[in-house]
Amino acid sequence: MQADASAAPRARLSAASKAVYGLGDHTVNLVLSAASLLYLAFLTEYGGLRPALAGIVILIAHTVDAVTGPLMGRLSDLTRSRFGRRRGYFLLGAVPFGVAFALMWATPGLASEAARFGYYLAVYVVVSLAMTCVSVPYLALIPEMATDYDERISLNTYRTVAAVLGTFAAVGMKELADALGGDAAAWQRSAWIIGAWIALPWLPVWAVSFERPDFVRPAQMGFVEGAKLLVRHRSYRKLVGLFLFARIAVDLIGAMFLLYFSYWIGREGDFSITLSLFLTLVVLALPVWLRIAQRSDKRTVFIIGTLWWALIQLAIYFALPSWPRWSLFAITGLAAIGYAVADVMPWSMLGEVIDEDELATGERREGVYVGFFMFLRKLGGGIAVAGVGFALDLCGFDGALPREQQGPLALSAIRVATSLMPAVFLLLAVWIARGYPLDRAAHDRIRLAIARRAGVGGSSGG
Repeated sequence: MQADASAAPRARLSAASKAVYGLGDHTVNLVLSAASLLYLAFLTEYGGLRPALAGIVILIAHTVDAVTGPLMGRLSDLTRSRFGRRRGYFLLGAVPFGVAFALMWATPGLASEAARFGYYLAVYVVVSLAMTCVSVPYLALIPEMATDYDERISLNTYRTVAAVLGTFAAVGMKELADALGGDAAAWQRSAWIIGAWIALPWLPVWAVSFERPDFVRPAQMGFVEGAKLLVRHRSYRKLVGLFLFARIAVDLIGAMFLLYFSYWIGREGDFSITLSLFLTLVVLALPVWLRIAQRSDKRTVFIIGTLWWALIQLAIYFALPSWPRWSLFAITGLAAIGYAVADVMPWSMLGEVIDEDELATGERREGVYVGFFMFLRKLGGGIAVAGVGFALDLCGFDGALPREQQGPLALSAIRVATSLMPAVFLLLAVWIARGYPLDRAAHDRIRLAIARRAGVGGSSGG
């Protein structure tokens, strides 16, 4: 693909280009997964913070990230440069993204808990800002590079596979830290290695991505006016609701998974094995869901997969420390089948919502839509994880104590937060998805109307 955004792009990305483009979400999900799976435990065990303060660090950083998302989206919509509207931000944010991530895992030797809290909050906020700088333009490019209903599923499937591999890398960070000694210094050394891994892929992502010159249009409305119109957009509200509840479930499970195996099941060593099995099965399930979606529609696939996952989460509640290891491996594998649709389908569906907005306004506002999508997702996830942190604090959980010294209330809280709470949010996502209006036929009508207005005989291809 050409570096100059003004040149005419290819109609479709090749499989190799899709794989390279997915590296962007690989790095983002690596950071999100490390923060979700490992950071709460790191802050309580090595950072010297109580669970409630660790939860506040995550909440504030997520809030800053969330608030800046729509602003970054609008900025990328309005940007004009020789790299286009979005792609230049990949080069701008890559190095700060990697460096700030490495600093998240330092133990600066500050005596007071307040000073430690201030340090971890500051570096996490910088990570969040750098991540917003690259991730919002990155995701806003997807509906532009893939304009076809099925091509969007395909591109997002590649992106989701790369994102899952990012979670593998996050798990590998813990394994690397353990191999380097397992102490605070080992965590810092492994964080610098992962930080370089995070920064480097953005150059090839920049190289294979492209923008469509006909999508660059003069802005007809201000930010506030556009935000109000977005809030009134029924299809978008439905999509945000189903995505938000599904992602809260993901965030809760991510935050609790290590604690669940360490304290409820009592086999911390099974954490990496189980998570690796889970992620492997997610990758294997994605092509199957892709084929099903190409013969059906995205809403139906989302409902089936998410409902399946919710039922498995209910089963996880009944798991006991006395259960054999293989039983937890089997339950995890069944959950992975449903999890595979929770991310890929909503992001694929977002493109149709943006097309519907184009039909109504005549503008291409991918950045604003993606920005608010991420705003609500990150704010919701941050509140949920912070709430769990407070709940663990109230229930008497102390990360400095071994499992045998934790109270029964604390262990029960870990159990419920890993199983029943995510199941409730998943069922809410299914309920909202029932009324989502943009299926394949509706999108065909939208693209045809846009093409006719532009004086083209048929809908634009992907």
